Amino acid sequence: MKIELRQISVRELTEKYVDNNENGVWAYNGKLNVRPPYQREFVYGEKERDAVIDTLTNGFPLNVMYWADNGDGTYEIIDGQQRTISICQYVTGNFSFDLRFFHNLQDSEKNKIYDYKLQVYFCSGTDVEKLKWFKTINIAGKELTDQELRNAVYSGPWVTDVKRYFSKTGCPAAGMASDYLNGSAIRQEYLETAIKWISKGDIVGYMGKHQHDKNAAALWQYFNSVISWVESTFKPTKEQKKIMKGLDWGYLYDKYKDEIFDLEEVNNEIATLLMDDDVTNKKGIYPYIITKDESKLNIREFSPAQKLAVYTKQGGICPHCGKHFDINSMEGDHIIPWSKGGKTITENCQMLCKNCNLKKGGQYSMALTD
Repeated sequence: MKIELRQISVRELTEKYVDNNENGVWAYNGKLNVRPPYQREFVYGEKERDAVIDTLTNGFPLNVMYWADNGDGTYEIIDGQQRTISICQYVTGNFSFDLRFFHNLQDSEKNKIYDYKLQVYFCSGTDVEKLKWFKTINIAGKELTDQELRNAVYSGPWVTDVKRYFSKTGCPAAGMASDYLNGSAIRQEYLETAIKWISKGDIVGYMGKHQHDKNAAALWQYFNSVISWVESTFKPTKEQKKIMKGLDWGYLYDKYKDEIFDLEEVNNEIATLLMDDDVTNKKGIYPYIITKDESKLNIREFSPAQKLAVYTKQGGICPHCGKHFDINSMEGDHIIPWSKGGKTITENCQMLCKNCNLKKGGQYSMALTD
């Protein structure tokens, strides 16, 4: 890769700056692609953005930037997107600094900023070299997420299209499913979750397969189906959605989408489980209702004091096999199982040896499936 250091003034950089959302962000008289397909969204907060402007107004050196030379008179940013957008947005009046917008400055103050010289490395080489350099120099600052790096490696029409749905502030995915997803759209976490669901965890394989697809309609349609299934199955309240956030809805949808659930029964069971103090993992209520896997609920265990009291009462004898055991070789067991209404109280506790407790658990599991 060929690299040449040049100085670019803020006046030159901000000339004909435009942000056309889906059509891209351009600067430098329309010759600089500020947001090529492999770049992240704008993630600077107010503090970081202001620090850039403070650097300019004081004439302090700003970190060097890297532009890729496309060989046709146009360029694209490899590193420096966040600083570039901060500068351009300030000069075009998108935000104020120290309670003053750019148009409020005296001409001498404006010219000081306009004349500020940015240090820019112009790089020319193959796409592979540019992407490798992009990954190398982005180890500082706001670290790239795994999905941001995947977007860089698998850039193409599919990535460009899919970001319309999942990667913008106020994107359709955020409006539809932010209550059910962890993370944020602009850091590509919504997109990562959607691909993980449809690919059964093979995100790289899926992106590699679809890199050159003309659009991402298949992923968007699948995502819509998952969220619609969640909404229709549970009809959650605003308060319940807080508990549902971040669950693996894609897995549950794929496995149980064809089953029919009685909405009234589901809602009654949710209400009962939410009030049950023995259920320590309230988030697990929703997958439990679908799967009936009690491990999702983390049923409260008997306390050490409860187990010691029962062990002492039993004299260390396992009531199932009649043998004596050390307390560390025994486990607290619900006499009446939790699923049958048994509570985690001393009166419902018996100490079984580990082998008998395992056998009882196995017999109960078989009884449930008979």
